[in-house]
Amino acid sequence: VQLQASGGGLVQPGGSLRLSCAASGFNKDGYAIAWFRLAPGKERELISCTSSNSRGGTYYADFVKGRFTISRDNAAVRVYLQMNSLKPEDTAVYYCAIDEDIYCSYVGFYRSGLEVWGQGTLVTVSS
Repeated sequence: VQLQASGGGLVQPGGSLRLSCAASGFNKDGYAIAWFRLAPGKERELISCTSSNSRGGTYYADFVKGRFTISRDNAAVRVYLQMNSLKPEDTAVYYCAIDEDIYCSYVGFYRSGLEVWGQGTLVTVSS
């Protein structure tokens, strides 16, 4: 299984970016993809996750509700994270992770220890 995250870059406060996470070789009936971020001096934070079918759910961290939207293309096993109204505190390396669909629910993403991680994409919000 491989995950490829892309779409990061430099954006001004208030701007938008769209991240993409594409999976290949994931051979399960369903999947859940989660976005995390890691900023310097901080712990890794769960941002959002989504499941490919009704066994799972969708989750947003409070600090991104109303600003970020997660969506998916099940045919391609790809998930997008549309980030609007970006703030300097959103600056971080953003990572995606994939696991079976049951591990994403409305309360978050459960790390089974078997999830596969992508390489990360840097988002810098600065004027």
